[in-house]
Amino acid sequence: MRERATGHGRGAVITGLGIVAPNGVGTDAYWKAVREGMTFLDELSREGCEHFPLRVAGQVRGFEPGAVIEERYLVQTDRFSHFAMAAADLAVEDALLPAAEMSPFAVGVVTAAGSGGGEFGQRELQQLWGKGPRYVGPYQSIAWFYAASTGQISIRGGFKGPCGVVANDEAGGLDAIAHACRSIRRGADAMVVGAAEAPLAPYSIVCQLGYEEMSLAREPGRAYLPFTEDARGFAPGEGGAMLVVEEEGAALRRGARVRGRIIGHAATFTGPSQWERSREGLAQAIRVALADADCAPEEIDVVFADALGVPAADRAEALALTDALGTHGRRVPVTAPKTGFGRAYCAAPALDVAAAVLAMEHRVVPPTPYVTDVCHDLDLVTGTSRSAEPRTALVLSRGLMGCNAALVLRGPEGDN
Repeated sequence: MRERATGHGRGAVITGLGIVAPNGVGTDAYWKAVREGMTFLDELSREGCEHFPLRVAGQVRGFEPGAVIEERYLVQTDRFSHFAMAAADLAVEDALLPAAEMSPFAVGVVTAAGSGGGEFGQRELQQLWGKGPRYVGPYQSIAWFYAASTGQISIRGGFKGPCGVVANDEAGGLDAIAHACRSIRRGADAMVVGAAEAPLAPYSIVCQLGYEEMSLAREPGRAYLPFTEDARGFAPGEGGAMLVVEEEGAALRRGARVRGRIIGHAATFTGPSQWERSREGLAQAIRVALADADCAPEEIDVVFADALGVPAADRAEALALTDALGTHGRRVPVTAPKTGFGRAYCAAPALDVAAAVLAMEHRVVPPTPYVTDVCHDLDLVTGTSRSAEPRTALVLSRGLMGCNAALVLRGPEGDN
């Protein structure tokens, strides 16, 4: 029998959310901005980026890592790990996870990363070429590494359970959650899981300028408009979300608040920038995720779309929904809150998962900021939030390198 990634038999539930994003630090600030469709794309203002063709991005402002992270960790980590560590602290606090009372081997960590520590790496390379190798610090060897966030979160928290990193493009944010659920199935009691990215340093942006899918629009209101005739790519963003995922029985025994259930996941691969082919791959991921969740297509109450903002990719996604969900794919409410604050690569679907959990809790479907006239056959929520009773959510993600993933979530009271 195929092993189910989502931990059937040892159900995986979400008990904690932690968020650091352009539209808010902390769950309350993030949800308020998402629910109200607030917009946070603005002119890229990072030092050294003034002359790049990329002009619009989603930047985390007002975040002071020194206020929440110890100095000994700050000096050896990059901005993307600062986001991840801060979000992990918030998630553990939200879950009221009694880590000190648990076996350290019962709690693990999984993160996803697509770009690693570009800002730290750039600073050290400048030292190397400007002053010489004696001025390069020892932490260069670890701070840039994709696994740095997993390592630092596990060290700070004393978490010695199963740990890992998914080094992938955008879809890795969902795959990391599935990986955590597999660890729950295999015996872990709790996992701290999610993704954070900091891709707005000059070095990182130079690497991204080769992406034809990235928007070079100069006006925030025109930079990221998926599913419209004016779609011209995505606006990048930074930040991320971390979750505490627990084995359901263990969570209930300690009286934890269950915020949502992870009930299905699947992933496929269709090749880099093969957006027409992504229709087939995304549809198959949806079908298998639904089968994994034992969920009928008509049970899906809301879809958090990948929403790349590339005409061919948007068309493929809209068609994939119909392929996998039938006529229900044209009627189910679809949303893409990330258009208001940027697409943060691996962190984008993690932020979508947090938004989906909050949407089911608050019984609304949040809007897709900036977007008005939709040119595809789908029910995209625009303008303002829509009152609803979403019990089951489908979160979709595709990566620029060709990965597709689908995750099915159910609200805490959404079981049949």
